Amino acid sequence: MILLEGKNLTKRFGGLLAVKDVDFALQSDEILGLIGPNGAGKTTLVNLITGYYPPNAGVILYRGKAISGLKPHAINNMGIARTFQIVRIFHKLTVLDNVRSGLVDRRTRPSWKVALDSLVKNRENQVTGRLGEERAIQLLEFVGLAAYRHELADNLPYAYCKRLEIARALATQPKILLLDEPSAGLNPKEQNDQIAIIKSISGRGITILIIEHVMKVIMDISHRIMVLHYGEKIAEGTPEEIYKNEKVVQAYLGGEAGAHN
Repeated sequence: MILLEGKNLTKRFGGLLAVKDVDFALQSDEILGLIGPNGAGKTTLVNLITGYYPPNAGVILYRGKAISGLKPHAINNMGIARTFQIVRIFHKLTVLDNVRSGLVDRRTRPSWKVALDSLVKNRENQVTGRLGEERAIQLLEFVGLAAYRHELADNLPYAYCKRLEIARALATQPKILLLDEPSAGLNPKEQNDQIAIIKSISGRGITILIIEHVMKVIMDISHRIMVLHYGEKIAEGTPEEIYKNEKVVQAYLGGEAGAHN
């Protein structure tokens, strides 16, 4: 079943055509990889899906309903969450409170108010209460950060900040999770840990679209891969098909593909 679909999506920034007539379909329960050179339009496409930019042309459908042009919080409330290429967490809050901030119903109370509550109210009077704390701890256990729940997020190693952002996104109970380079800057062991977490998320029935430059990660976890180049989709298929696609080799994989043949 198609859960999320884009048709003829186009986004311009002045004279720059960042995304050009892109079609995509994200099937329920799959992991769709999104790759391409720097500047190919990958993050722009995610920003279109999540409402950070409105498209100049085309439409985005979620469960058959057009969501193009809706605000990011409205799209998140519908069940679409994301992480960012540059980690965005509350550095001066504890690890636990970062995740608790994602648990609130954002239709009635934005996350920044929850963050403020954590600073000025005692725990019993905070909006998510004890049940919220228990749920947040469960999510931290899921990503391997429960032991750090009382640490300030500012004190976490970079790889753990990446995990924390995933946990906070999961706190919104998404049906679709969009991951923007979750393995960027990580060493091989940390990349393997991320692969395990992403596979576990998929195992929970959450559909995933992932942008990634680390070929080991994207080839290991994706059911299908879509390739962008200068804002256009140039290929789509299984990891094996993409790995052997001459257009992709020339545009992106280059010598890396040849070195492994």
